[in-house]
Amino acid sequence: MKGALDIFRFLLDAAGRGERTALVTITDVIGRSSRAPGTHFAVSETGAFRGSISGGCVEAALVGLAQRVITRGTSERIRLGVGSPYIDVRLPCGGGLDLLVIPDPAAEALSRACDQLEQRQSLALALHPDGRIWIEQSPPDEFAGWSAGIFHVRHDPEIRLVVIGQGSETEALARLAIAYGAVVEVLTPDAAIAEASVQRGARAWHLSSPSSSVHLTGDHHTAIIMLFHDHDREPELLIQALSVRAFYIGAMGSRQTHERRLATLREHGVPDKLSRRIVAPVGMIRSARDPDTLALSILSQVVDAYRETSATSCEAKSAGYLEALGLSPLPASRVTSDVWF
Repeated sequence: MKGALDIFRFLLDAAGRGERTALVTITDVIGRSSRAPGTHFAVSETGAFRGSISGGCVEAALVGLAQRVITRGTSERIRLGVGSPYIDVRLPCGGGLDLLVIPDPAAEALSRACDQLEQRQSLALALHPDGRIWIEQSPPDEFAGWSAGIFHVRHDPEIRLVVIGQGSETEALARLAIAYGAVVEVLTPDAAIAEASVQRGARAWHLSSPSSSVHLTGDHHTAIIMLFHDHDREPELLIQALSVRAFYIGAMGSRQTHERRLATLREHGVPDKLSRRIVAPVGMIRSARDPDTLALSILSQVVDAYRETSATSCEAKSAGYLEALGLSPLPASRVTSDVWF
């Protein structure tokens, strides 16, 4: 789920202050619900909470139920909505939620979960109805579900978005992605955009030349977006982007522009099979022309691609492209170091 790291940190911080806490997890959905199985909600004995179970419909009541579980000190499975004994707590969507409420969740497991997410690693959290929680060896393909009486939920790091380009489109996409909560890095020849992106919370580097950059890196949870109007700046950076791990690579421009781009990459010795990784024209909204709409279009497409990609298929999509095609890594002589803001 999105925001899991924030919820785990909330629980650890509250426990560090001497507060008792509870981890609430949706384990099943009956009918319709605004949240899916695997969604977490964190509650402190003080009444403070983090997360959302129903978009604001039952959170206040759930805080009180979680405080009761904290006081009792034993985990509990609770039904809200359809078939619930709590008839005064209703879900407007008309469905039902099965929840597992675990008081004082194990700090060791939560700390390990935070460490793995901060290191940009997927993880699998196992929740036993008796209140035990632990990190499993490898994340499952499915997001969440019951198996052998234990509830398993996979958590992936937040999307890392590497925005390479200049102009209003680059600034708009960086701004929107930061607001969304992505880890954002900007590589641009425009120093003003680099400075503005850093002020908003991104990391940014000024591209001193159109050559490849040591700061263009990836992982299984990274999307790389190329936003140049001057497409002569693209080839070296695109070749490098195609050589790193990324679940998504997109580039701005029309279909005709992309055909010319592919021809240029062929001239540089890039096989068509590798170039087909590039999504172009980028974005979900056809012919989006203003920067803000294009940014929304691109971010929506990236988020949708990440949502549909499991931890396992992320690796399959992003790793081993060079080896499979018999290509060599990018020579170090073609990689330049740029200024960090």
